[in-house]
Amino acid sequence: MRNRAVPASILVGVGSYVPPRKVANEELAERLGRSPEWIFQRSGIRFRHVVEPGTTSGDLAVAAGREALSRSGAGDVTAVVVATTSPDRPCPGTAPSVASRLGMTGAIALDVQAVCAGFVYGLGVAQGLIAAGTADSVLVIGTDTLSLSVDPDDPTSMLFGDGAGAVVLRSGRGEEPGTLGTCVLGSDGGGRDLITVRGGGSEERSKAGGALADPYMRLEGREVFWRAVEHMTSASRAALDAARWKPEEADRIVAHQANARILTMLAQRLGIATDRALSNIEQVGNTSAASIPILLDHADRAGDLKPGHRVLLTAFGGGLTWGATTLVWPRLERSH
Repeated sequence: MRNRAVPASILVGVGSYVPPRKVANEELAERLGRSPEWIFQRSGIRFRHVVEPGTTSGDLAVAAGREALSRSGAGDVTAVVVATTSPDRPCPGTAPSVASRLGMTGAIALDVQAVCAGFVYGLGVAQGLIAAGTADSVLVIGTDTLSLSVDPDDPTSMLFGDGAGAVVLRSGRGEEPGTLGTCVLGSDGGGRDLITVRGGGSEERSKAGGALADPYMRLEGREVFWRAVEHMTSASRAALDAARWKPEEADRIVAHQANARILTMLAQRLGIATDRALSNIEQVGNTSAASIPILLDHADRAGDLKPGHRVLLTAFGGGLTWGATTLVWPRLERSH
């Protein structure tokens, strides 16, 4: 038998959606006992978008997925991967419903749970499906509604907004613009308590007669800050090495939008000019698994991502989980 070349994964479409309701720092300040400017200085955030009652992560995913599909020109997409830590239901997964609502009944559909690193993990899953020949094209969506999971009286609630972003990957040749590089992924379950929602799982339910666990997301901010910088830096270096790029050859860093100070320190650690680190955290906050694809869409539309740009993607999230990959930005179709 002749060896067949492993298909590459080519990014051919991107889209995003954030709910219309904007929450400014002024709306949070009195409840949190902080000034609007203090919130901005600590986080880099001035606004975040939050869902209205009755709107789910799946609703946001459908809107973003539809936009990415409309720009992709990929034809029939055969798989849907949804990265989320706020699924519509504990069971079943959100992806089959999203696929059905997008007219893709019968497609491969699965959820990925790696919190804020979920989208990069989703890219790795999609890349594997394409390389194996299981799918010719994959819609990868990051979607989260963490405004529904945070304690409104906890200062960390100021960080989170809601939204969804999506990309379409298709099978192709490795020399094409948009080719996804090696997905460098990692985890450390010993840090699971640093970003966690304790309530609602089998750990709680297995303790018959015990008190209900905390239903809110809890975040150990100081420790998470340093772990995020450390692991995104190491994963980014590995992804750059795999692409045979020197750090200074990366035109843009698109990192998970957790905190403006993390983004600055990451660029400095990598030796990449800080003005190459794209950011929209000021306007949307931390949207967890959705943050990278939302930023990709916003930057492409604003002209901050141009065809030929060498782009580094990297993220860190609960688990602990982290990841990074690379691509050369392609020329994408505009919305129909």
